[in-house]
Amino acid sequence: MNLEEEAQKFMVNLNKSNITASVYQAQAKTTAIFPSDKALEYLTLGLVGEAGEIGNKVKKIIRDDKPTDGLAEEIGDVLWYCAMLADHLGSDLGKIMEGNLEKLQSRKKRGVLGGSGDKR
Repeated sequence: MNLEEEAQKFMVNLNKSNITASVYQAQAKTTAIFPSDKALEYLTLGLVGEAGEIGNKVKKIIRDDKPTDGLAEEIGDVLWYCAMLADHLGSDLGKIMEGNLEKLQSRKKRGVLGGSGDKR
């Protein structure tokens, strides 16, 4: 590996996190404050609301030709709700992610990945 390739690899790794989905889920749970008797409803509405905030920011980016400021933070909010929903259902977020990747790889292998014939 030449020096340029080594530098590129270093920069890629520098921007990566070593946290796992399972660790994130456990740590996120320590910040979860919501009515437990309405957890499913609360978490689902929160997830939809945060996803809507992403959509609204993207709309403004398109309309006003603005940079993507704030999108990563909104993704973090969506991730928190996904982690808490998984926890509420007694599921491990890391296992959910693994299962989803397996499903997607299977679809890709069969040529059925994407909605309307879109083979990415």
